[in-house]
Amino acid sequence: MDRESYPGAMTVPPASPDADWLRLDRQICFSLHAASRAFNGVYRVILKDLGLTYPQYLVMLVLWERDDLPVKKLGEQLRLDSGTLSPLVKRLEGAGLVRRERSAQDERSVSVRLTGEGAALRERALEVPRRIMSATGFDLGEIVDLRARLDQLTAALDAAARQEARSAR
Repeated sequence: MDRESYPGAMTVPPASPDADWLRLDRQICFSLHAASRAFNGVYRVILKDLGLTYPQYLVMLVLWERDDLPVKKLGEQLRLDSGTLSPLVKRLEGAGLVRRERSAQDERSVSVRLTGEGAALRERALEVPRRIMSATGFDLGEIVDLRARLDQLTAALDAAARQEARSAR
C-alpha cells in the first residue's frame, strides 16, 4: 500500500495563511494514533501464539532485558502508571510467567521477576520483531531511522510538556 494512501495519511498543507490546520489529515497526532492502532492489530495476531497481549509483551520485553525489577521501575521504563501496570503484571502472574514479591526491606515495594516459563518464552518471542519488520515493508535501515525520529519526537514532546506545565503554574 502506498504510504500516502492509507486513511489518515498526512497531506502537505497549502502555503496559504488561511489553510485549515484543524483538518484531521493534517494532524501528526492522528497519523501516530492510526499507525499505533495498525501496529496493535498486527501484534494482536502475532502475539496470540505466545498467549500475550501487546501491553503484556512490553512488560516481558523489559523483564527479558533486566529481570527482577520493582514495579515502580518497570512502570517508569514503560511509561505506565501503577493503575495500568498492576493488572498487567497480575495477569502475567496468573499465566505463570512472572512472580511478584514484596521487599523485605520496604513492604510498599513489590518486585517482579520472571519464572522459568517466562524466561523460556523469550526464545519463542525472537520471531516477533522479524514478523513485525516484514509487516511494515520497511528494511532495517528504515526501521532504525524511524525509531530514531520517534525517539527525537518523544523527547521534544516531553520537553514541551514540562515547559507547558511550568508555564501553567
